[in-house]
Amino acid sequence: MHFTFLNNDLERWALALAITLGVTLALYWLRRFALHKLHALARRTDTIADDLVAQMLRKTYTIFMLAMSAYLGALALALSDKQHLIVSRVAIAALILQLAIWGDTLLRAWRDRDVAGDGRRASRTIICFLTRLAIWVVASLMVLDNFGFNITALVASLGVGGIAVALAVQNILGDLFASLSIMLDKPFEIGDFIIVGDILGSVEHIGLKTTRLRGLGGEQVIFSNGDLLKSRIHNHKRMETRRVAFVLRVAYGSSDDQLARVPALVRDAVAAEPRAAFERAHFFNYGEWSLDFEVVYHFQSPDYIAHMDTQQAILLAIYRRFESERIRFAHPLSIVRLAQDDAGPPAPASSSRH
Repeated sequence: MHFTFLNNDLERWALALAITLGVTLALYWLRRFALHKLHALARRTDTIADDLVAQMLRKTYTIFMLAMSAYLGALALALSDKQHLIVSRVAIAALILQLAIWGDTLLRAWRDRDVAGDGRRASRTIICFLTRLAIWVVASLMVLDNFGFNITALVASLGVGGIAVALAVQNILGDLFASLSIMLDKPFEIGDFIIVGDILGSVEHIGLKTTRLRGLGGEQVIFSNGDLLKSRIHNHKRMETRRVAFVLRVAYGSSDDQLARVPALVRDAVAAEPRAAFERAHFFNYGEWSLDFEVVYHFQSPDYIAHMDTQQAILLAIYRRFESERIRFAHPLSIVRLAQDDAGPPAPASSSRH
């Protein structure tokens, strides 16, 4: 008795089943072998790439491997065009869903990875949510299109609905995308000391809609993310060196020898500080009540407290040297000179008549 099913005899079905089971077992063994190698590699390295790939491989489901194996096994069967189309569509749908699961797993692993002091969990969460949503929407549309559904009207309706939602919440979306821009471009981070306009403070929180600073007076200053990125931001934490310039005012009446010694005295005072690099000191101006010297040096650290300690030490050293050299500092003053007329009152004008 010759047994046939769907125009294929028992021998063909046995061959197809053997191919299906063999490919499934091979893929399953290959996944386990790759996971074993990745675990061994992860113990020797500090990178996260191997960990992410391992998490993706763990999300490779047997049912999808079976679907791909069944497609290869079906190639050994004599199927009609319609039957072959159904098998290929099932295999393509399984591949699309598996790729979507890999992408979803990768995004969630990136979202949940522990970054010490990052402070951007909220931004990473919203990026992950939007990207995962896009992946699954695209995967669903591809699966529907693969099975022959007309998705043109569905895509058009999604586009119109997206435009309507965007117009309704454009301000919120503006701050949201500004938050994403802050996270990706990183003009500042948690703990940075920044100046925005006339507001100074340390960054305390970077949220989806607002960024919060702790002002110098202890108050909390809240900025909209969109408004913040439109402003000029001075990030003092990333300042490697600090340029310091100030003016020394010497009193009129000082001798030319004293004035000539001022730049050298200032240079010695600055050079005595290990983190200060002297640039220049020049007599640059005749003021209304002082002779003005401009002093410039560079402090080799962004630490503001250390900068003020060094500035204080330099000013005290200059004061002591001026005292020892008897060079007087200028003080604002006004001199009023009273003119006295010793000739007496003016004579009265004479007149003559003709």
